[in-house]
Amino acid sequence: MTEETRQDQAFIEYIVKAIVDNPDKVRTERTIDERGVLITLYVDPTDMGKVIGKEGRTAKAIRSLLKVLGAKNQARVTMKIVEPEGGRAVDLGDEDL
Repeated sequence: MTEETRQDQAFIEYIVKAIVDNPDKVRTERTIDERGVLITLYVDPTDMGKVIGKEGRTAKAIRSLLKVLGAKNQARVTMKIVEPEGGRAVDLGDEDL
């Protein structure tokens, strides 16, 4: 894949690594299907609160910026935050702001 198509993944990693205490534990996976691009985000359990933010505001802000980046590249980009222990996943791709 070209660098332009992975711009969304690099963007998420850059933003999240800047706000967490354990940037070395931030990992993303990028998949493409008929509905668009899905970026799955993995962080250290102690950093979940920082990534999601109060009332989900930080995660929603990242999602909003991803939407703009996706529009620039004519793609639908969604993000899912996965709790490392396999607990629950926070899907921020389809909810309205």
